[in-house]
Amino acid sequence: MKISSNSFADGQRISGEFAFAVPDAAHHVSLGRNRNPHLAWSDVPEGTKSFALICHDPDAPSKGDDINQEGRTVPASLPRVDFFHWVLVDLPADLREIAAGEFSNEVTPRGKSGPTAPYGSRRGTNDYTNWFNSDNDMRGEYFGYDGPCPPWNDELMHRYIFTLYALDVERFPLEGHFDGPSALAAMQGHVRTQASIAGTYTLNPRLA
Repeated sequence: MKISSNSFADGQRISGEFAFAVPDAAHHVSLGRNRNPHLAWSDVPEGTKSFALICHDPDAPSKGDDINQEGRTVPASLPRVDFFHWVLVDLPADLREIAAGEFSNEVTPRGKSGPTAPYGSRRGTNDYTNWFNSDNDMRGEYFGYDGPCPPWNDELMHRYIFTLYALDVERFPLEGHFDGPSALAAMQGHVRTQASIAGTYTLNPRLA
């Protein structure tokens, strides 16, 4: 199976059009357009009954002490953890493309609704749900796609990996609310094949 995008080339920069935040000279960052990127796939194996799509950033800081703090930086040597930006399941087996902006077209304070999504699919919550938990203006359940927003003082360029899974089940074996880790656990034993494409993004002007 192969996956591609008209929105960014594999291994290259993702445009601010597809990010939660963009650089801002006066305030470090401002809100981006937060559109989901275009994705297309081919060479799907026979017997595929549905698809799942997950986007994660494997370069999120493991500690938040220095994040977005004036006069400090998040060192590139800091251990990193996964941050999930998009969890989408029950995409139909005959689907071969998702248009840019089809699943997300703006930043939605307190999060987009879910789990219902286009094509009869279901979206899980992404990790902004936990990230904004202490923010009274932004706190909520963040379903679906919310794009890159790495710390503006991070010394490391972040990667955003979009992985499509071809599954042998028509309906994903999870009910109710679910997130990235629970979706990955539930698909074990049901993946026929998978394919990934990755882009990079930073809000640090020194890395731009």
